[in-house]
Amino acid sequence: MKTGCDDMKKFAIGLLALALAACSSQQQPAETSETLLPPIGGKRPVFDAAAESVAISGFNGNANVQRFIDYEVQSGQFTRNELENFFGGVEYKGNIINIMNRPGTSRPWYEFRQANAGGTRVSAGRRFYAQNKGVIDAVAKSYGVPAEIIVAIVGIETNYGTNMGSFRVADSLSTLAFDYPRRAEFFQKELNEFLLMTKAEKRDVYSFKGSYAGAMGMPQFMPSSFRKYAVDYDGDGFHDIWNNVGDVAASVANYMKAHGWQTNGKMVVPVTLTINQELQGIIDEKTALTRTVADFKRLGVQPQEVVGGHEKAILYRLETSPGVYEYYLGLTNFYAVWQYNHSRMYVTAVRDIANGVSGDYRL
Repeated sequence: MKTGCDDMKKFAIGLLALALAACSSQQQPAETSETLLPPIGGKRPVFDAAAESVAISGFNGNANVQRFIDYEVQSGQFTRNELENFFGGVEYKGNIINIMNRPGTSRPWYEFRQANAGGTRVSAGRRFYAQNKGVIDAVAKSYGVPAEIIVAIVGIETNYGTNMGSFRVADSLSTLAFDYPRRAEFFQKELNEFLLMTKAEKRDVYSFKGSYAGAMGMPQFMPSSFRKYAVDYDGDGFHDIWNNVGDVAASVANYMKAHGWQTNGKMVVPVTLTINQELQGIIDEKTALTRTVADFKRLGVQPQEVVGGHEKAILYRLETSPGVYEYYLGLTNFYAVWQYNHSRMYVTAVRDIANGVSGDYRL
């Protein structure tokens, strides 16, 4: 009779064998107890919201989980035994669903800034930078991304690594993939990315910790971002975004560079304007670089710092006190950070932390 430990051990061995096989095109896949089916095309199976919840059925007894397993087996990336052994070791976390179902709240900028980019966060950023200056500066020089931006993102994401989350990522993603119908497709894809990630990293699939939504490490990468942008800066064979500041800094810088960060470019320029219906409509548009600074000047928007008319920009506003607004142009580097987190306040907070850490307010 198989025990849970036997199943978990078998899954770990299976992942390691597949990871070693993937290291060289000359190697053959490790033998398994079943034959992998040929890859399939098309979308993942549609989530059946009418199916019994995994909270009741358990994972391996759940219809949606079995459809996920069928799809993954046919994709040629895993065997059925591996996946069923994996789900046999996963724990359902109902509190995650409760967190996800909480009503959203919106805060004005003057509250958001105090909570996320105030003096305490800036002071902690200066200490973190001083403690790791050598490696962060080396990464910044290599990637062309300011050290202060790297520090600021780590600061706003996890308070410089002090709040990275304590959930097993295997539990978080499995719970959300199969008991949160609204975003089931997204989390099933991230679960697939996570399983591929753990195979490549050659580590225990249950050892990875992160947030309730599956974001990991100091920069809070989702598994798909980890696989695309995480960097093994010290070459030790592990992309350690949890504890290795070199890996963390290089991973953040790599993400920024891949999303269009321009070396020596500014992020934000304050402007003056007379608000009207047309400009308010532009502010309310989706965040995208569809206009130039010259376009905005023709509409009466006046930058308060020197900026090239050809530069792409986004017009936005922030409530600095109740009912009082300031207006800004977000440039290409603003948009690069926005792709990390789709919030204009988040991006401005990153800029403010970075400027506070550097002390010269150049961004």
